[in-house]
Amino acid sequence: MMGTKLALTGMALGAAALAFQPTAAQAEWPERPITVVVMYGAGGGTDTVIRTLVGEMAKSTGWKINVINKPGAVGGIATRYVGGKKADGYTLLGAANYNKYASVMGHTKTRAWKDWQYMQAANSRGSWAVRPDSKFKTFADVIAAAKANPGKVSISTSGTGGLWHELAAVVAVAAGVTLKYVPYKGGKNATLAGLNGETMIAGGGVHEHIEHIRAGKLISIQQTGAADIDAGGGKIMKSVGNFLPQIKGQLPFSGIYNLAMLKSVDKSIQEKVQKAFVAAVKSDTFAKVAKKKFFEIDIRLGAQANRRAAQVEVQTAATFEKLKIKGALSLKQLGLPKPADFDAWWAKNGTK
Repeated sequence: MMGTKLALTGMALGAAALAFQPTAAQAEWPERPITVVVMYGAGGGTDTVIRTLVGEMAKSTGWKINVINKPGAVGGIATRYVGGKKADGYTLLGAANYNKYASVMGHTKTRAWKDWQYMQAANSRGSWAVRPDSKFKTFADVIAAAKANPGKVSISTSGTGGLWHELAAVVAVAAGVTLKYVPYKGGKNATLAGLNGETMIAGGGVHEHIEHIRAGKLISIQQTGAADIDAGGGKIMKSVGNFLPQIKGQLPFSGIYNLAMLKSVDKSIQEKVQKAFVAAVKSDTFAKVAKKKFFEIDIRLGAQANRRAAQVEVQTAATFEKLKIKGALSLKQLGLPKPADFDAWWAKNGTK
């Protein structure tokens, strides 16, 4: 009988000890390396920003963070990969534009503002550039050729239905022309396509073109910032507002850089990641990169990031619907309001 009591007592103590074992979230997280999955190719704008931020996060926290790239489907491949992992904070998404393109193009069923917790670091500007031996020397040259040959003037993009596709299409529509959009996996590859003469115009971001422009390997045609950019050496990247005054008030047209995790990740882990992320964005290292690449630092977290995610998704869905982008889902299919109705819709459907 005494042996039985001792056994039962031991079992009870064991059960009590197990009950007081810390959960995975309560333990000292992270206990192993973190993986950040970048949705675009190595060397592009998104990859550069994410790797810089991750490096600073690792430096300030001592965490081991690995970065891998899974480009394709304008972010859809990386999104599905991270979304299929356990929501423990060990797999994060290195994203751009709140992943709105993967949603609007139907490459993911998850929504940035509903299923993910996004963090915003900075904005970027779009750019068109050409080789020095191009027959195009000015924006007017491009538009004249496009009007004479509808759908024949080619421009590289970072993927069908992606950021540089959207910004190029918006500018083309405002100018009254139709271009031939050639998709590549990421902004770096889109830039290389222009450099190699695969397309007549290199599409991409200012940050992806500016070093080539400074080196004389590309000539700027236009960029989507509100003001001209002095690239140095007498080279000026002119704002598209100089050529299309009707859209000047809508500028800048920009890209957005994010880090994200599933919203189901434990709140204590989310807070740790967000704290490290903010410190990285505010670091001297990132400030230098932002200045060199003409990024605009713009930190948004929590409810503010969720609202921005939904807002840009609505804007892009409406734009693609208007432009009749092949494969794009409509506002109705996505369950989204018209841009003019966003505030009222968000008041009822918004997430914190």
